[in-house]
Amino acid sequence: MPKYLPHTPKDTVLKTLFRYFVQGVIILAPVTITAYILYVVFDWIDSLLRPVFTTPGVGFVLIIAFIIFIGWLSSYFIMESMINFFDHWLERTPGIKLIYKSIKDFFQAFAGDKKKFTKAVLANVFNNDVWIVGFLTDDEMEKFNMGHEMVGVYVPQAYNFAGQLYILPKERVKPIENLTAGDAMKYTVTGGVVES
Repeated sequence: MPKYLPHTPKDTVLKTLFRYFVQGVIILAPVTITAYILYVVFDWIDSLLRPVFTTPGVGFVLIIAFIIFIGWLSSYFIMESMINFFDHWLERTPGIKLIYKSIKDFFQAFAGDKKKFTKAVLANVFNNDVWIVGFLTDDEMEKFNMGHEMVGVYVPQAYNFAGQLYILPKERVKPIENLTAGDAMKYTVTGGVVES
């Protein structure tokens, strides 16, 4: 028997090896999956300019630089006016309007000046003793003729980009004081397995 294996019954050795295997998967899986996703994103962005630039990585750098450049330009008044005009036109074009506005609102909900997921809350949705982590996205429901005592709470799903919106009475929603919105989001989308 090899020196690194303990002199124990066969089933104990198999259990030990299985435990090491699982431990290895837990360590390697997040690193490998993250690296793979980054590689796919890098390769996809790089491939957009690959017919023009054959050196790997040049397309990626140029596209990222272009995005940063557009972000920089948008901070100036003239460019901001042009972007607002283009934005206004897209939001009023039938067919394009629904797609454009949905994507725009989705990205603005996560970043920028209009981000919505900034107020983490505990919501009592199903039962008096059951609380779920969500985000206060609307603090009044007058638009639905439900008054100021109702609020909108968005609850993301674990390991998913989807989520659910609940309209609840204010007394069934309480703010989370001990976590930032980012930590609350991380905790929720990982099903509570990631420590904040």
